[in-house]
Amino acid sequence: MKIVSIEEHFLTPEIIAAWDASTIGSEGTAVFEQGKIGERIKDLGEGRLALMDESGIDVQVLSLTTPALHNLEPEESVGLAQETNNLVAATIAKHPTRFQGFAVLPMAAPQEAARELERCVKQLGFCGSMLCGRTRDKNLDHPDFLPLVETAAELRVPLFIHPQIPQASVREALYSGFNERVDMSFATFGIGWHYEAGIQFVRLILSGTFDRFPHLQVILGHWGEVVLFYLERLKSLARVTKLERPIEDYFKQNLYVTPSGMWSHDYLHRAITAVGPERILFSSDYPYQYRPGGEGRAFLEQSSLSSQDQELFAHGNWERLMQSVVR
Repeated sequence: MKIVSIEEHFLTPEIIAAWDASTIGSEGTAVFEQGKIGERIKDLGEGRLALMDESGIDVQVLSLTTPALHNLEPEESVGLAQETNNLVAATIAKHPTRFQGFAVLPMAAPQEAARELERCVKQLGFCGSMLCGRTRDKNLDHPDFLPLVETAAELRVPLFIHPQIPQASVREALYSGFNERVDMSFATFGIGWHYEAGIQFVRLILSGTFDRFPHLQVILGHWGEVVLFYLERLKSLARVTKLERPIEDYFKQNLYVTPSGMWSHDYLHRAITAVGPERILFSSDYPYQYRPGGEGRAFLEQSSLSSQDQELFAHGNWERLMQSVVR
């Protein structure tokens, strides 16, 4: 069975240098790109292809890892986004049956971000963009990002909201007080990353973004970044909002969910209950969740899904989503 894995990360020396030179940079999360992971995340060639083969992954959709360019200055991020996207395009050209791409955007320059998304989709053939939620103190529903959201809706390409570390003030209030290592882990892969990403999707709902752009599609990893599991509570927000649809409709009509290498049959069942089998997409969160032995393919094949729904999960839903893209 063909598997298209849509949350597969890379990083370049140029972006690492830009992070290091920035007053904010990676906010300390670059510590996760060391050792074997650091080697693998920078490899866009034969080493990556070999591990894809070992894992049973046919296609990776490449995306820059968190926090991408969100913390950089506007002037610097525009050129770096273009250079990085050109690199991804060249990588795809070398292996067109193995790689696809999500655009890297200069989010500190919103108008340029919208233009770069259009260039990447129409000229480079990319599949949408991966964003890291907020940009500094501005959430994704901030009016500054309206041109980007409008462009994504017009092009019918998804926006993948990827986790990033919470703001310093939030980390201090909620995720500190232990030791440096525990604090960082708690604020990132422990839980902080996931609340951050899920809340960005809920903010898009509450701001009326999907009412204004009903065709806009968002992807959340890690089985819906916590908020999917609290849909019953979120539905109660209908009492105080003036949205055009019930809260659950936005989950079923504007959201796709991926596992991000969390091979849980319980979470799979919950995701299908919440959004349906037509809205789950395969992802392994390479290289962070990579382990030898082809766990992702085994998870798919051993699931309780029908053969038809396995096909949808493995590649069918993604390919259908890509058919609507305006090139």
